[in-house]
Amino acid sequence: MAKGFDFQHAPGHLIRRAQQVAVAVFHEETAAFEVTPVQFAILNALIESPGEDQVTLAARVAFDAATFGSVIGRLEARGWVRREADEVDRRRKRLWITPPGQRVAQQMKHAVARAQARIVEPLDAVEREQLVQLLRKLVAGHEGAVSS
Repeated sequence: MAKGFDFQHAPGHLIRRAQQVAVAVFHEETAAFEVTPVQFAILNALIESPGEDQVTLAARVAFDAATFGSVIGRLEARGWVRREADEVDRRRKRLWITPPGQRVAQQMKHAVARAQARIVEPLDAVEREQLVQLLRKLVAGHEGAVSS
């Protein structure tokens, strides 16, 4: 009888499980805000780059451009993001974080920092740094080769 694939030691499976842990911990720490990790990333990206166009911002936060509009729509409905057509190219949408959106992003920073600490809590300080370096290298090595 053929032996099954050892997925318990497969990098893809372990990365998926780590993602599940990261999202669950994020939601536990930020429950009062009712936001997703991607929504938090969008708000912070708009603090850094107000007026960014929707396609560029989707790439910047590594999110699927096809469904990005609906995520922006939810943030817009909460009054946290403002979307306007570009003056030169009306098809292009520019985005700004609103003052209430900026306030909630600032309020969330401590909860998100707690989540990040909890995610890597089982590791010692050296392992934490190694993990981050290895994940950055892994992601950078696949940039452009894999769509979000």
